[in-house]
Amino acid sequence: MIDDHWVPPKVLLAVDLVILTLRVSRLHVLLVERGIEPYQGSLALPGGFLNHAEEDLLAAAHRELSEEAGLTADQLHLEQLGAYGTPGRDPRGRVISLAYLTIAPRLPEPIAGTDASDAGWVPTDLALSPRTKLAFDHRQILTDGIDRARSKLEHSTLATAFCGPTFTIAELQQVYEAVWGVRLDPRNFYRKVQNVEGFIVPAGPTRKTDTGRPPRQFRQGPRTTLHPPMTRPTDPADKETAEP
Repeated sequence: MIDDHWVPPKVLLAVDLVILTLRVSRLHVLLVERGIEPYQGSLALPGGFLNHAEEDLLAAAHRELSEEAGLTADQLHLEQLGAYGTPGRDPRGRVISLAYLTIAPRLPEPIAGTDASDAGWVPTDLALSPRTKLAFDHRQILTDGIDRARSKLEHSTLATAFCGPTFTIAELQQVYEAVWGVRLDPRNFYRKVQNVEGFIVPAGPTRKTDTGRPPRQFRQGPRTTLHPPMTRPTDPADKETAEP
């Protein structure tokens, strides 16, 4: 039974964005430097409050992406990552944030705007290091986003989007290594890729290397999901080990 005198708490809605890309074979996240309080001067994920009660959440996410980083909706497909509403996560009051995720290739340099004094791509290992102070609970949101991205590479052919129209298996392996944050054994990786029918297919003539040994070229196959999945290695035999 609801008390007739009960007053619902005032809750503010916000959106936060985890935008991931590969740059120089490393996984990067888009971060902005906050130009206003709270956490002025700290790095944060792009995001902000809904403009009005009628604004759609996804529309708000695209608006914030455009206002804070100069990226547009036609460049990115956002998917909902999760809801974050732990009391005290924002010193301005009770704020519930819907976080969105995208991982996309060849994204341009961002342009800071509105309440962000700067924006740029930061390697995810640096963003999550103890030396980097992230605003609000954005460390947790970013961690969750990276976990989701790593899972997407296990179950989908997303990794091929980060390669050229044709690529070698070694180039595809570099994508997995960058996103998963591990070194993979080339022989095991080759075997797993070839075991997934329709993941990649042979393409075009081979490219010669400096050693004169032409590696085989491939392109994305017809599959969009992977069966069996490309599971992240837990067995040390699946990881590349360096001899002393």
